[in-house]
Amino acid sequence: MLALWSVSFVLLCIWRFSYAQYEHLGYLPGYQEPAQDLYTIPELPKDTPRIQLRLAGEKRKHNEGRVEVFYEGEWGTVCDDDFTIHAAQVVCRELGYFEAVSWSPSSKYGKGEGRIWFDNVRCTGNERSLAQCESNGIGVSDCKHTEDVGVVCSDKRIPGFKFVNTLTNNINSLNIQVEDVRIRPILSTYRKRIPVTEGYVEVKDGGKWKQICDDEWTQMNSRVICGMFGFPGDKRYNTRVYKMFARRRKQTYWDYSINCTGNEAHLSSCKLGHTLAIKANSTCEQGSPVVVSCVPGRAFAPAPMAGYKKAFRQEVRPDDQPLVRLRGGAVVGEGRVEVLKNGEWGTICDDSWNLVAATVVCRELGFGSAKEALSGGQLGQGMGPVHMNEVKCSGFEKSVTECPFSMDKDSEGCSHEEDAGVRCNVPAMGFQQRLRLSGGRNPFEGRVEVLKERNGSLVWGTVCGEGWGIMEAMVVCRQLGLGFASHAFQETWNWPGAVNADSVVMSGVRCAGTEMSLSHCLHHGEYLSCPKGGGRFAAGVSCSETAPDLVLNPQVVEQTTYLEDRPMFMLQCAYEENCLGSTSSSTPANSYRRLLRFSSQIHNNGQSDFRPKASRESWVWHDCHRHYHSMEVFTHYDLLSNNGTKVAEGHKASFCLEDSECDEGIEKRYECANFGEQGITLGCWDTYRHDIDCQWVDITDVKPGDYIFQIVINPNYEVAETDYTNNIVKCRCRYDGHRIWMYNCHIGGSFSAETEDTFPGLINNQVTHR
Repeated sequence: MLALWSVSFVLLCIWRFSYAQYEHLGYLPGYQEPAQDLYTIPELPKDTPRIQLRLAGEKRKHNEGRVEVFYEGEWGTVCDDDFTIHAAQVVCRELGYFEAVSWSPSSKYGKGEGRIWFDNVRCTGNERSLAQCESNGIGVSDCKHTEDVGVVCSDKRIPGFKFVNTLTNNINSLNIQVEDVRIRPILSTYRKRIPVTEGYVEVKDGGKWKQICDDEWTQMNSRVICGMFGFPGDKRYNTRVYKMFARRRKQTYWDYSINCTGNEAHLSSCKLGHTLAIKANSTCEQGSPVVVSCVPGRAFAPAPMAGYKKAFRQEVRPDDQPLVRLRGGAVVGEGRVEVLKNGEWGTICDDSWNLVAATVVCRELGFGSAKEALSGGQLGQGMGPVHMNEVKCSGFEKSVTECPFSMDKDSEGCSHEEDAGVRCNVPAMGFQQRLRLSGGRNPFEGRVEVLKERNGSLVWGTVCGEGWGIMEAMVVCRQLGLGFASHAFQETWNWPGAVNADSVVMSGVRCAGTEMSLSHCLHHGEYLSCPKGGGRFAAGVSCSETAPDLVLNPQVVEQTTYLEDRPMFMLQCAYEENCLGSTSSSTPANSYRRLLRFSSQIHNNGQSDFRPKASRESWVWHDCHRHYHSMEVFTHYDLLSNNGTKVAEGHKASFCLEDSECDEGIEKRYECANFGEQGITLGCWDTYRHDIDCQWVDITDVKPGDYIFQIVINPNYEVAETDYTNNIVKCRCRYDGHRIWMYNCHIGGSFSAETEDTFPGLINNQVTHR
């Protein structure tokens, strides 16, 4: 009986994984076929004008755009006068979306063309068609296209939504409106793989899954379908096998063909083709169901269920360094777009940034089409130059660097506040089903529980809290799609999880922080080691949708460096705080220490404020300097030989974290005086001047020569950040025994690999092991 239960449980889990590819389209695993009364085809009075709607213009999501109306054979727009969220609600529901999120006046999505069909639209929100809302009358307007209205609809489609075409003579000019789309694996070899890469293309219309006849199907259509599911391209497949399979089963075909250009980010943006002549036996006349076979990016390898752990492999860097990368995103396939030009990484300005350009970036990096083209530095601000502006892609470029863009070096109005970003479709690997948070007050926190195989069956259990840190927590939050980790807990007394999941099933976890799944991190194998056990000593996390990002200004370091010979009797506070070299303990009070001094300007360019990990009750008062320390170690300062050997070091606790200065329009929030709150506000920076204690490296015992100077912020990863790779600054340094020169200062990873290679033996701020 127990064996039967185990087999059933394994089959249930496999069934859940098979539905993983549809989660991001609005339906959870186990979603049941909706009852037919969830959606009924609207019956409109005979005197209601028959219209069709679509979303058009300069879109940054497929489910937003300028509202366009098709009436009397002509596409036109809607004026923003009197338009409200209630009218947006009617538009979105008429298009098959669950609800409206927002609306935008003044032609945000660009100016339309043709007639302005509706003006002074007044809706209650309950109308079944925009044509039922009060207005000046269809075609009666005193507006210009600068007043065209746009809407943003929800991602979720209406269950049971049925596409109704009232304008059969003009069907090929309408956007596709269906509940859902899927790739259904047919051949047994593909049914057992994750991710699903090959199978029938099916649309859900009126609560029923239907196949599409391949009579008019093109490769451009396949390109769009593969892009939706996270794949950069498609390939040929064995047509003979599928034709044999199709003959054995009766198909239920959708009534229409599809006409995509290949640039669409989602099927809903494609145009409908012709109405198909369906035979009495429900098969298409000269074809069979549409099949697509998609090619996953190099980072994603289809694997059988048995080889689940190998279903994802880290990206292997090719011989030639990539020209594009993503930074600052919480999940794989999301981030600020950075491009390499003249050996230096820089950003793209968001002027004219749209889904087409974003999709070029996504496909170039081995993902599918773009879910969203982000603007306004939403995923944090970059550093360095703005390399591209007014990017205009055709959609078929192999790299965004091939797209035409503005050559204006001034890039007027383009600061890092306008950095462009992307969110790409990535293959559904089913990772979310292997992990859960339990016992928390909200979905963003709790004890970490993982699904592991034990004695031939899958069981839920805890993760050993010993050694658990922010990097491991980052992976958990990413795997669950909950953003960044805000805290990592080695004990979870306040979060009683599932009683039957108290046993430890995973220990010795060490993550680099970039993995997609906790199972990809280093961890103990069959033999676990966790002295305290699980239960309330298990690992826990707290996740956040945003995180800060500290970046040190390298130019300030380079410009403020100098030497000072300071008498020992003036360094008593610094001696107490261990800011001097090891020989200082035997140095007479009247002798000198030679100090390499410089200023640090630490910016918060991320998505939220930087706050110390420790609460105020645990801050340490330092009587010598008359201030509180909120972090035990905030920065490391190291002088290294050219082969990477450390010859001198300095470390500085957070004297106090506060806002020294801020960007225009941002107010300071943190001030150390009078036991005030400590932190660095988003858009502000904390400056440690060269003339304060411990803002130095003691080089008294260093011989003249060439060195590498390195600064690392938040070196112990005590506080979560969107990007740790930019927490390091490297400089070349020459010391002749009397003077010092600092040059080539730059943020780690800001230059090409060739430039970084001129710093041999230098560590980087990425975890390999701890």
